[in-house]
Amino acid sequence: MAEIVLGVGTSHGPQINMGPETWQLLYDKDTTDSRIDYKALLEIAPKSLEAEITPEKWRERYDACHVALRSLRETFERAKPDVVVVLGDDQHEQFLDDNMPMFSVFYGDTMPMGHRERKQVAEWQRAEEELAPKIGPEARNEVGLARHLIDSLRDADFDIAASNQLKPSVGLGHAFTFFYRYFDQDGAIPMVPLAVNTFFPPNQPTPRRCYNLGRALRDAIEGWQSDKRVCVIASGGLSHTIIEEDLDQQTLNALIEKDADALCSLPRERLIRGTSEIRNWVALAGAVEPMDMSLVDYVPCYRSPASTGCAMAFATWE
Repeated sequence: MAEIVLGVGTSHGPQINMGPETWQLLYDKDTTDSRIDYKALLEIAPKSLEAEITPEKWRERYDACHVALRSLRETFERAKPDVVVVLGDDQHEQFLDDNMPMFSVFYGDTMPMGHRERKQVAEWQRAEEELAPKIGPEARNEVGLARHLIDSLRDADFDIAASNQLKPSVGLGHAFTFFYRYFDQDGAIPMVPLAVNTFFPPNQPTPRRCYNLGRALRDAIEGWQSDKRVCVIASGGLSHTIIEEDLDQQTLNALIEKDADALCSLPRERLIRGTSEIRNWVALAGAVEPMDMSLVDYVPCYRSPASTGCAMAFATWE
């Protein structure tokens, strides 16, 4: 039977790909972001955040993120997994509002690593694309596992969408390509992408549903007739575009303590925008429930005095 040998939780925010010299572009973007009321946020934000928005702080936090990523990669290499299952979210890359599944498994043979088409490209988006680590044109899926997951999750009463084609002009979404950018640039390790609709109402799964999906995922992997070693990865999170350190700590404490009730009870009204990706970590927690978590680092990467930014977290389960 297959075995889960490692769990990994990793943020994938743009401030990881972009050097701190370009974080000013994100600061400028935040002041006009239509998704938030920047002036209102600035009025209620702690005045102490002014001290967080300096080139020195930006460099310190960027470096901390990459030290943590190196630690994750070293643990990953020691575990020697044969295949990865990545829990990530699609942000209008493969799915649009005309058809947005709650959960979806990709089971095609290969996955193109295209570039997302945008009608307009902001300067910060151009910088991120140019500075992100480069990867090959495509990667392999572990089709046998993907088909097994679809069957097993269906039998566990999950209505799983399935797809065997990706839009080649877009390719695999950024939540999934992050693995290849930072863990396997050669594309040697096959992946099964499991997309979770964390972002888009009205059919986002509840935290409890995500946790139970993770449990069912573990049962499915352990029931796969294979001797392969599997790593399950949660990609994304924690809180962003607005950093909420109290919510992040609530989540991390529940993960460390294996407090399923606390994870299932996370406030859904706060799991919005990028913060919604916490759902991927909740699903991972269900998948690695018997394993122990080690928090590698938590780095609140503020990029404006209005508390905007990306709170990065990095953890392993063994």
